[in-house]
Amino acid sequence: MRKNVLLGFSGGIDSTAAARYLAEQGHAVTLLTLDTVGEEGLETRIRQAAGRLNLPFRIENVREVFREEIVRYFTGSYLRGETPAPCTRCNPRVKWKTLYDIARREHYDHIATGHYFRVRYENGKYFVRTAADPAKDQSYYLWGLSQEYLRIALTPMGERIKKAVTASLPSALRSRESMGVCFLQGLSYPEFLKTQVPGIVPGEIVDARGKTIGRHDGCAFYTIGQKRGLRTDSGEPVVVTGIDAARNRVTAGCDADLFYRRLTVREFCAADPQRLTDSQTVRVKIRGVGRNPEGYARVRIDGQSLLVELREPAWAPAKGQPVVFYDGDLVVGGGILADCRR
Repeated sequence: MRKNVLLGFSGGIDSTAAARYLAEQGHAVTLLTLDTVGEEGLETRIRQAAGRLNLPFRIENVREVFREEIVRYFTGSYLRGETPAPCTRCNPRVKWKTLYDIARREHYDHIATGHYFRVRYENGKYFVRTAADPAKDQSYYLWGLSQEYLRIALTPMGERIKKAVTASLPSALRSRESMGVCFLQGLSYPEFLKTQVPGIVPGEIVDARGKTIGRHDGCAFYTIGQKRGLRTDSGEPVVVTGIDAARNRVTAGCDADLFYRRLTVREFCAADPQRLTDSQTVRVKIRGVGRNPEGYARVRIDGQSLLVELREPAWAPAKGQPVVFYDGDLVVGGGILADCRR
């Protein structure tokens, strides 16, 4: 049955492919591009991309909400010694919210994006489900999507394999890949922070006993687990093991100092909280890629927080990072790391 679909459209390969697949299925697709930072030439670029697809488009100015919800959150997190993941905040608060609000107001049947994930309806609840392509799965960044969003979401990329997607697109549609943190616009995050917060100053690097072993350029420029850029006289390789933003101090130590079993998670959401706490097969993902904990986790709710005990320790969890809970291929909850203990 033909449906009216509002598709989040960046002009990259994945959103282009999503638009094409939905149109081929007979849906009436309208492309929605979010103007988040006032990108020069945005309308011209999107008009050309939409023309190649022969689909209508619109651009929505969300600069103010994006600046408040994402950019200030991003810079503030680093200034507090945390490690933010802006996409996990942007998806529910800006990107999907804008799609949903316009769709409800203008009577679209569905919303969609180029994200690689699926949705499952089970026991009266909608769950984010991992994509068929494990190498491209983006469920980790979508744990905050509400039931309202998932109820009307289409997932055209969920069953697709990225290599096959790219190979199947005509050369005229193989536009640039949408990569990285969009608002950095080619800058590294320290370079971007310097443009936003001019008052960042150098400070001490200390060891676990508090002895000064070097100097840093400003604690906001460092993250837990970082090895590069540490200038110390310790005589051996070190890694960032702690950040004290109040004292502008970075603690450095060895890799083994970064394993933790007990986590406190704030700002959590779960489609079915009882499943999150009762399941014996919940696994935890803390980093988008890399060294995630093995084995299962025990989760309990403590007021507005989750208390998590891992069977196997996690390496280098950093305050501010997303903590995402999986039961099989379903995302059963997620939140932001507030604290960790051994």
